[in-house]
Amino acid sequence: MRRAGILVLLLFLCSSLVYGAEPSVGAQGAALMDGNTGRLLWGKNAEEPLAMASTTKIMTAILVLENANLDDVVTVSKNAARQPEVDMDLKTGEQWRLGDLLSVMMLRSYNDTAVALAEHVSGSVEDFCALMTKRAAELGAEDTVFGSPNGLDSQIPFEKHHSTAKDMALIATYALKNEKFCEIIAQPEVTISEVTGKRQRQVTNADRFLREYQGAMGVKTGYTNKAGHCFVGAAEQNGARLVSAVLGSGWGSGGKEKKWTDTKAIMNYGFATFFLYEPAAKGQACGKVSVLHSHVPEVDAVLEEGYQGLFSKEEQEALELIVSLPESIEAPIQAGQVLGSAKLKLKEEILAEIPVLAEGSAPDYTLGDWYFYLWKHWVTWF
Repeated sequence: MRRAGILVLLLFLCSSLVYGAEPSVGAQGAALMDGNTGRLLWGKNAEEPLAMASTTKIMTAILVLENANLDDVVTVSKNAARQPEVDMDLKTGEQWRLGDLLSVMMLRSYNDTAVALAEHVSGSVEDFCALMTKRAAELGAEDTVFGSPNGLDSQIPFEKHHSTAKDMALIATYALKNEKFCEIIAQPEVTISEVTGKRQRQVTNADRFLREYQGAMGVKTGYTNKAGHCFVGAAEQNGARLVSAVLGSGWGSGGKEKKWTDTKAIMNYGFATFFLYEPAAKGQACGKVSVLHSHVPEVDAVLEEGYQGLFSKEEQEALELIVSLPESIEAPIQAGQVLGSAKLKLKEEILAEIPVLAEGSAPDYTLGDWYFYLWKHWVTWF
């Protein structure tokens, strides 16, 4: 019995090590990101520029949400109606509610709906793509260019439409902070009707990850001959949110399956390795500063805000909070006044720079105090 118990323990430990081992993925580029802070936790060629297929529609969706209203009526143009498969078979002149087109675009990846939405927001596909590229740069994406709102890339040079696994995970991390975006991608199915009621469509969500992984939030599949099978996904477990991206997980039916196994392997590694940790808390004491010319000799210095993120056990031990404060400061001091700053470092990387504030106030001398101060120093001087 004792030997059997030891064997069970060893098997458990081995399975735990495998579960927490770095993932082996077939994708050409892959990334795992902290879904709250945007910190890259793991990657495979994460910064290599690659085609990203319909994961493009993540940026399309968030820009539509930020620049239009869900109740807007979208009139389908000839350009939108002639988009190739996968499409909803929109007809020129049809009118659909914007929120409905947005839902079916994310659930079934319809290419014609993406163009109709882009034209509604910006007037043309070209202007919308310029907006997409600009917004990606603002979010911190370092090598992302959009030449299409739907990800169709056969007629677009690579240099005009590409991204990286890291950038796509970063864009998704931003999009997931929008509650409406999260609601849309989590819908198992949706039924929509053309404004006149003449035509109706019912679609189901094509995202298998949403159904097959604990805590899955969605996000977006993609495939073109140039990009291969791609997927950007997100999941939450025990308060931790992870975002992953796999680009070029393979081609054909085998690649279609591989993007799911790649994503699950990355997520399993993430949840087994990284844990919520708060190395800096709002209001945390971080020193004192002497006050000149006040009856209050010093004020306590505290952090204006905290920082919570996902860290491995090893990373938690390596974190440093480096506080920079003056030795003294002239009165008056108001509570909440900035005294200095604190840098949160992980090895050579600065994760955050946090203002350090005065916790209390220190009033200046009154006129009588100043007379006494000058008299005392006059006696000392002479």
